[in-house]
Amino acid sequence: MSEIGRFKPVKLICGLIYSRPEIWAKAIEILPLKFGPIDLESQAFPFNFTDYYEPEMGKDLKRSFLSFQRLIDPERLPEIKVMTNLLEKEFQPFFPELKRPINLDPGYLTSSALIMATTKDFSHRIPLNQGIYAHLELLFTKKGVKLLDWTYPDFRQSEYHIFFQKVREIYLSQLKETKIQTTP
Repeated sequence: MSEIGRFKPVKLICGLIYSRPEIWAKAIEILPLKFGPIDLESQAFPFNFTDYYEPEMGKDLKRSFLSFQRLIDPERLPEIKVMTNLLEKEFQPFFPELKRPINLDPGYLTSSALIMATTKDFSHRIPLNQGIYAHLELLFTKKGVKLLDWTYPDFRQSEYHIFFQKVREIYLSQLKETKIQTTP
């Protein structure tokens, strides 16, 4: 019989969709207060794979990612997603001309996968807690990043993969420093 153990800590990341640089600036001011220091920021990628968010958020949307220094327990993902949904509402008074100034998509990275939190159910998503589902977005292999049938179109971009591989390197280094074993 296998011993039941604790989960390895994971690397918290957050995707941000927004229309203006001042919204991004506000996010990197607020998010570290909730989740600790940022250790890596991505560039701003054009977010033009869907117009779903435009009525609420405006045109010329961008997506950026943040990686946070502190590792977290993966069981916290639902709590963090609920918190980011509430944080989105806190941006409204700063940008009253937009119905929804920012979309915050938390997730985490392990040595082998990128998991994103979502409130939307689908056949390949795993229910967690508080109405939040885990969405397996990408796999990391010795050959690089592996896409899945359901990987979102924007997450198929090699520029995203480069960022997440850098985050993975930081994460693996952190695990080594704390002597936590990883799986290949």
